[in-house]
Amino acid sequence: MSDFSGEKIINSLRRLVNLLSTLLGLVLILGVSLIYLELYYDPQHFEVFAKNQDEESVTDLAESTAEIDLIKDGIHIPTGLIDDVNLDLVVSNCTACHSAKLITQNRSSREGWQSMIRWMQESQKLWDLGENEEAILDYLAKNYAPDQKGRRVPLTNIEWYELEP
Repeated sequence: MSDFSGEKIINSLRRLVNLLSTLLGLVLILGVSLIYLELYYDPQHFEVFAKNQDEESVTDLAESTAEIDLIKDGIHIPTGLIDDVNLDLVVSNCTACHSAKLITQNRSSREGWQSMIRWMQESQKLWDLGENEEAILDYLAKNYAPDQKGRRVPLTNIEWYELEP
């Protein structure tokens, strides 16, 4: 009788392991789905679709599109990038995947920017930029090159006064 009850225990343990592995699989699928949604879901796409459903929002959409092209004091307001030739290529290719702050907070030489692009292509699935790559590198190397400031920026526009003896 001890052999028979041992088989029951083994069969119960097998069923328990199968149940736990099924639950673990479901949890993994749910987790991956949530990560995918977090990374690729953009609620703005749905907001634009909803706005287009009524006529009043068409004007709102036109106004918000005009704000996208707003430049103030040489800065593209929506992204914070410097307004210059090829800005549109940088915005369309770079900010499709990440914030423009990753550009504005970094500075590098042309070779450094090219190295970053290669890294993104190899590890982050960045597409081949084709003939746009040279123009994008021109923009980045010109506007976000390393600062050669030294220890500190020299003081400017200071009214110096003479001390009286």
